[in-house]
Amino acid sequence: MKRIYFTLILTIVTSSIFSQVEKPIYKTVADQFERAYNQSNYDSIFAMFSVDMQKALPIDKTNEFLTGLKSQVGKITHRAFVKYENLSYASYKTEFERGSFAVNISVDDKSKINGLFIKPFKPDNLPKIVRNKTNLILPFKGSWDVFWGGDTKELNYHVESEAQKNAFDFLIIDKSGKTYKTDGKTNEDFYAFGKEIIAPCDGEIVLVVDGVKDNIPSEMNLFDVGGNTVILKTGNNEYLVFCHFKHQSIKVKEGQKVVQGQLLGLCGNTGHSSEAHLHFHIQNVEDVNKATGVKCYFDSIIVNEKVQRDYSPVKNEKVSNVKK
Repeated sequence: MKRIYFTLILTIVTSSIFSQVEKPIYKTVADQFERAYNQSNYDSIFAMFSVDMQKALPIDKTNEFLTGLKSQVGKITHRAFVKYENLSYASYKTEFERGSFAVNISVDDKSKINGLFIKPFKPDNLPKIVRNKTNLILPFKGSWDVFWGGDTKELNYHVESEAQKNAFDFLIIDKSGKTYKTDGKTNEDFYAFGKEIIAPCDGEIVLVVDGVKDNIPSEMNLFDVGGNTVILKTGNNEYLVFCHFKHQSIKVKEGQKVVQGQLLGLCGNTGHSSEAHLHFHIQNVEDVNKATGVKCYFDSIIVNEKVQRDYSPVKNEKVSNVKK
């Protein structure tokens, strides 16, 4: 699953509240930024920064960031003012050659850029979903462990990602606290590797990414974050995301209708993964670059040997489906 995130922020801003009309100084600075960016004149952009911004982002870091941005998304082809965010950032819907992003710029009283924030553009009219309405079972058979899950950074490192903030990482831990049988040097040594991943509900497969090779344990693929991935759309327009399937193990195709409990594929160690595990989360739209995470509750599951209904597991809990 391809994810492109660019964030560069320095918050040295005023507290004035602007009306939702582009101020002339912001238009001038944004025009200069666009022109210099398209010409790859990054030194000129650095010269547009405030003193504090230059200290926070030295010239070498500025060049690195902007060079990386252009290599992935290309030049700016169109820019339109949308609104002010966080009091002082002028937000522009910016069309690049390979995607739409929000370019947010803050300007100080000397007309210098003191804040720059670039992120995937998310329209205001995207559906807002707080939690799933669809009844879900856990996406696997047998007993698994929640390695990441919950609402705080201590419980779940995903919380800092807009799309993945309610995500889970599931794996299998034995009584000695290990996730592997012997030395953990091969994928096959891990308990979760090759286990069946199943559909938590009826739905339609809207995305399949396959063909990514499994990693060597402890080595991560930084070029393909999700690895082999499936996205299932529910009847309530919730998008269930499953990542890190085993290489060439996915059994479903895009457009296919599936039923609860149907085999999707096998757990693997692909993408941004150091060992075999399942990453699972729900989001409000298919595109992860525009999505917001949805809190996930399972209808009826066993948590630490007790039945819990309408429950969202947290880190260090052992979970399994209620046998029917």
